[in-house]
Amino acid sequence: MRTRLLPLLLLAWTTPVFAHGITHGAGFMTGFNHPVLGFDHLLAMLSVGLLSTQLGGRAIWTVPLAFMAFMLVGGILGLYGVALPWVELGIALSVLLLGLAIALGRHIPLLLAMGFVGLFAIFHGHAHGAEMPALASPVLYALGFLTGTAVIHLLGVALGIIMQQLSHKLPLLRLSGGVIALVGGYLIVGA
Repeated sequence: MRTRLLPLLLLAWTTPVFAHGITHGAGFMTGFNHPVLGFDHLLAMLSVGLLSTQLGGRAIWTVPLAFMAFMLVGGILGLYGVALPWVELGIALSVLLLGLAIALGRHIPLLLAMGFVGLFAIFHGHAHGAEMPALASPVLYALGFLTGTAVIHLLGVALGIIMQQLSHKLPLLRLSGGVIALVGGYLIVGA
């Protein structure tokens, strides 16, 4: 029984081989995976969701949407090869400063919060656009990284709500912001 099951399990874990490259419909999963699998992107986008929850009200949806809109602008700039200095540093700074904003727990006016995340979103989007694979469809790739970002934002909002409900004695949301800021500081040293 084991000798029959092992080949089936191995077959299930293999990936298909394409002889001629993927040209039709390529890009969505590659775009989706870029923010999800990039640790710095993941932390920044989770932070946007956490921050929006901390601010509450309309910020829960307007702050993440502002991030996504500016990220798309940055993605288009990166796709067309428009130079943007210090992209990696901007991404690392976004993790540090978003973490600090959460850790400090101060109420930021809505428009300022939207501008704050929008500025950093341009760096994240530029990195996504500049790293688009040559055979990928730009539209599908952009839809992929926007969808991945939206999923991470929603996860951040959900985590923020859970942390706020569990914070009877311990300010979990602010503590998580402090940890994110420390990781951002580490990323800056590496950038």
